[in-house]
Amino acid sequence: MARQSGMAVILDARIGREEYHSVCGSLSALQKFADAIRQAPVNHKTGGNRQERPRAWGPK
Repeated sequence: MARQSGMAVILDARIGREEYHSVCGSLSALQKFADAIRQAPVNHKTGGNRQERPRAWGPK
């Protein structure tokens, strides 16, 4: 989704079960990405888009 919005993916890795992603891009690419996220269908079972991913940080 980030690539389709015009952002460059500079890190896309997995260590064990954890996934790490990092992107960069222009403000307009960020706005396109935000619009795409808002319009993406939500999986009501997990509350997220597509599949549930483990949290790398923050409260559960």
